Formats: sequence, structure tokens, C-alpha cells
Amino acid sequence: MPTSSHEQDVAALRTFNRVYTNRLGLLNSHLDKSPFALGEARVLYELAHRTDPTAAELSRALNLDRAQISRTLKRFGDRGLVGTREDPQHGRHRLLSLTPAGLDAFAALEANTRATVGAMLEALPPVRRTRMLAAAHTMTKIFEAESAPSVTLRDPRAGDFGLVVHRQAVLYTEEYGWNDDYEALVARILADFRQSFDPAREAAWIADLDGRMVGSIFLVRSDKPEVGKLRLLYVEPEARGMGVGKMLVDACVERACAVGYRRIDLWTNSILTSALRLYQRAGFRLVHEEPHHSFGHDLVGQTWSLDL
Repeated sequence: MPTSSHEQDVAALRTFNRVYTNRLGLLNSHLDKSPFALGEARVLYELAHRTDPTAAELSRALNLDRAQISRTLKRFGDRGLVGTREDPQHGRHRLLSLTPAGLDAFAALEANTRATVGAMLEALPPVRRTRMLAAAHTMTKIFEAESAPSVTLRDPRAGDFGLVVHRQAVLYTEEYGWNDDYEALVARILADFRQSFDPAREAAWIADLDGRMVGSIFLVRSDKPEVGKLRLLYVEPEARGMGVGKMLVDACVERACAVGYRRIDLWTNSILTSALRLYQRAGFRLVHEEPHHSFGHDLVGQTWSLDL
């Protein structure tokens, strides 16, 4: 049985692979009632979607051994599906293309595959179909990404405030055991922020990673014109260590300076040590603390300030 987090991740992906290949019938000797095995079908697909490729190009595109590509192409040639001609630019290279019979074979395979996948989708309830297609899109983006994921900060969009409430409530419950009093608090803060929003004195940022919200922070005015408040900083676990928290705090401080605040205050709890390190590195100093009972726990509340 898997024990470590890494082993659990490996087991989860292997389980997905087994379910996926079984559900689509990828282990069958022939794919979608065609005369082609899965590897052959992929080569046929590439031939249909490339202009005069070489065997080496197919090998690189499919990450297959050159010998395997050569055997597949020989079988295709024997069946009259593929033709070759000399590359005028490189005499030793052979350019490949599907013959009319090859194009017909691909069209039949494509029609069968579309019908098979379409039937699988139609058999799913709409909510599961939507979730599966979103997951497929996400996995495709992840595997096709050519660079490390980058985090961007953006303005909130419709639905973001509700998601901030949801994610903060879930994370603080999972990580600290807080009860739903905290969820109610976050909901009130955001409702007040939205209803009395002053764009000249307030702002909000959503941290976005590959199209997914992974953090937030809010600059809120206080009852003192010269003092702003930093509120509701959070970062998703998978985005921690990527500098997301620093980006959010820096953006909040920079905007506070730009709109003319002379000081930023924030209230937090001593148990939130990762956030405290971020505040300290940004120059905040602890000015007050006192014990309190909130969110189902005995806590130590702290007020931190940064002079601008």
C-alpha cells in the first residue's frame, strides 16, 4: 500500500491510466473496430496531419523508437497506405505521404474514433461530462506546456469573491481545525468590501496560475484616512514556495503607497507562521497582541503595522 505522499501521487496517476485505457478500449488489439493497433493509429494520424514528414520526424513527434516507426511504415507500405519519394533538398531522406487508400483508411478510423468517444461522452451525466472535459483540458495544457508555470496577479472577476470565501474556509479548517465562524467572517469582510468599494482607496488582487486562482489579498480603507488595511491574504498549498505570497504583499504595499496611505495595518493570529514571515520580510512590525477565543480555538491575535 502507498504510504508517502509521492507514492500516493504515483498510485493515483496509475489508477487514472488504467481506468482511461480500459474505458476507451486502448488495450484492444485493434482500435475502434479498425485493422490498426493504437501505435499504428497514432502514426496514421500524424501522416494525415503533416506535410511530407520523414520517418525521423514521426519518431520525434511520437517519442517512438526509429525501428518501431520503420516496421509500422513497412506494414503500411505493404498494404498500399503510404507512398514515399525522395527529398529534393536531402537526397538520403524519404518523404512520406498517405496514398488514396491510406486517406480512406484514416477517414474510416477517424469516424469510428469520433463515434466511440462521442458515445462515451453521451453516456455521462452532464455534470460529470463537464468535469471530465475540464480535467482533460487541464491535463493537455500541463503536458504541452513548454516552460515553468508563471503566476500573474489580476483584478477579481465574477465568482472570485465566492471562491475566496470557499477556499479560505476549506484551508483553515483542514490546516488549523477552525470552525465555520471563520467562513462567516470572511464572507462579511468581502460583502462589506464589495458594497462600499472605493477604487481610489481600495484594491484587490487574485493570484492566477495557469488559469486557476491560487491566492488573494485585499487593500481596505480604515476609519483613519491615512491608514489602510491588508486583509485576507492566502496562498493555495500547491503554489506555496513560488513567491506568490510575496507578490501579493508587495502589490498591496505598492498600491497603498500610490494612493497616499501613510501606514498599513493588518490583524492576524500567531499560529499563521508562514504569513508572519512574509509580513516581517516586507517590513511590518508587531505592535500588539492578545489572546482570544475564536473559530473554535484559543488563539493569540496580533496587530502588525508598516510605516510607508
